[in-house]
Amino acid sequence: MRNSLSPRQFLLISSVLVGLSSALAVIVLKSFAHMVLVFAKDLNHKLHFKYLDFILPVFGIVLTIWITKKLLNGKLEKGTWRIIYAITKKSSIMPRKQMYAQVITSSVTVGFGGSAGLESPVTITGAAFGSNYARVYKLTTKERTLLLACGVAAGIAAAFNAPIAGVLFTLEVLLADVGITAFIPLMLAAASGALLSAAILNESILLSFKNMAVFELRNVPFYMILGVLTGFIAVYHSRVFNKVETWMEHVKLKPYQKGIFGALLLSVLIFIFPSLFGEGYDSIRSLSAEKVFDLMDGTLFENFNQTWFPLLFIGAVVFLKAIATGLTLGSGGNGGNFAPSLFVGSYTGFAFAYGWNLTGLAFALPVTNFTMVGMAGMLSGLFHAPLTSIFLIAEITGGYGLMIPLMIVSSISFAISKRYSNHSMDIVKLADEGHVVRADKDRHVLSSIESADILEETLVVLKPTDTISTLFATIQHAHQALIPIVSDSGILLGMIYLDDLPTILPVYSAEPNTPLELVMEPIRYSLNPRNTVEQIMDMFEHSKLNYLPVIDNDQVLGYYSKRRLLEAYRNKVMDSMVE
Repeated sequence: MRNSLSPRQFLLISSVLVGLSSALAVIVLKSFAHMVLVFAKDLNHKLHFKYLDFILPVFGIVLTIWITKKLLNGKLEKGTWRIIYAITKKSSIMPRKQMYAQVITSSVTVGFGGSAGLESPVTITGAAFGSNYARVYKLTTKERTLLLACGVAAGIAAAFNAPIAGVLFTLEVLLADVGITAFIPLMLAAASGALLSAAILNESILLSFKNMAVFELRNVPFYMILGVLTGFIAVYHSRVFNKVETWMEHVKLKPYQKGIFGALLLSVLIFIFPSLFGEGYDSIRSLSAEKVFDLMDGTLFENFNQTWFPLLFIGAVVFLKAIATGLTLGSGGNGGNFAPSLFVGSYTGFAFAYGWNLTGLAFALPVTNFTMVGMAGMLSGLFHAPLTSIFLIAEITGGYGLMIPLMIVSSISFAISKRYSNHSMDIVKLADEGHVVRADKDRHVLSSIESADILEETLVVLKPTDTISTLFATIQHAHQALIPIVSDSGILLGMIYLDDLPTILPVYSAEPNTPLELVMEPIRYSLNPRNTVEQIMDMFEHSKLNYLPVIDNDQVLGYYSKRRLLEAYRNKVMDSMVE
């Protein structure tokens, strides 16, 4: 097929095929999760046992751990940051097992009630389809990155029947730089995924709403307040989730023991607040229809009929969702934070409008509108993707009547979240390690360079008792930019930079037997092998040096050269232009 088509035609057809593959993954994931949810409800009804839901997550997380150990060699790579890492560090190459690993594990975790979302696994699966499709046909890195992005765009589009949001998500979250020629493949992939998903999945599985009220200018101040509220809750959710997930990951238990421990804690939360079960999209539908008391049916609070009590119930769920999701993923389950962000946002928007209406002051707020717009605010705050948030909610509500409120809430929430965290919650750990600084194109290129590739190993070292005469004899055959001065035990004591030789030369002429310990420079700046290239460049800028020693456990391993780093940067830029 490829030989009979032009490169551009082949790429366009490939984008459609990748989009359809991603949509199929979405269909499998969504269908299974919905099937388990319906099964649990039917079983509850038949057995007259209201609280079965809180038992299922234990089974789901333990089964996920078993699948990981038996089928995936004990390693499950989770999180959207895996895609970004593949783009910046692995030339957009993703492991083949990611084409099925995410589908199997996340469907089991979320299907049986794990408090997470399916969208992050969907994006990883779509990215893996695109990456490995490109590898089969031996496409360039640039083409492979584009098809990887097509898989992600199609996954989001299929999950929500929102093709525009799928395209914007790849541009805001994944691609640091994109030309106009990339838009057509991305749009084809997203449209293909959305069409296939809409043709097979029904509205009870897809998230869609049609009962929006007309936008009124008088509500603008309240939307601004909602933007502030969702911004701060997004910061809370991100920090609490990361702390809980990290705590669970460091619990010193064997995998199955950790899974059961975390799942039992999750089950307690679900027992008290069943809304935390699974993705939670059904409860969003209930809120949008203003059926707030339906959320408490069959719970410990079903007999609390006071009109103000739902505020307490919903408020507790908003702040507990981060803990529930952290327990789900930290204990061994698989999923993402896309659905939880929509869940928390809808609850926040509903609680704000519902609480205002209970006061009876002035006029009533449209609860459904605030529920929808709250989702955009939370998604924007957590993922730093305001455009995706705006158009996603616009598409799933069937129109653009809420465009102005969506823009207000998303932009304010994004600004507040950005004030307290430079990076979205899915890549904050990666960014802390210096791997990703996506907003800066220069940094993006630097992040694609491995520090080991620019390390120049030190072959010759001298001792502090050696003389200047020995130094000048050594540099005649040692092609090094610096000479480490080490003790008998190998501990680095100081450094002599060849740039400083003009200042040492008069001493050499007068006293050639002067010990090096009298002329060596103290170690003011140094790096270690774990520093990223971005951190190395920052150190060069700060120190104003051209060479920096690399030290680990007081042992000198070599040095980084600014010239070599800039040369590697230039080669990366040239390679991307050629491709």
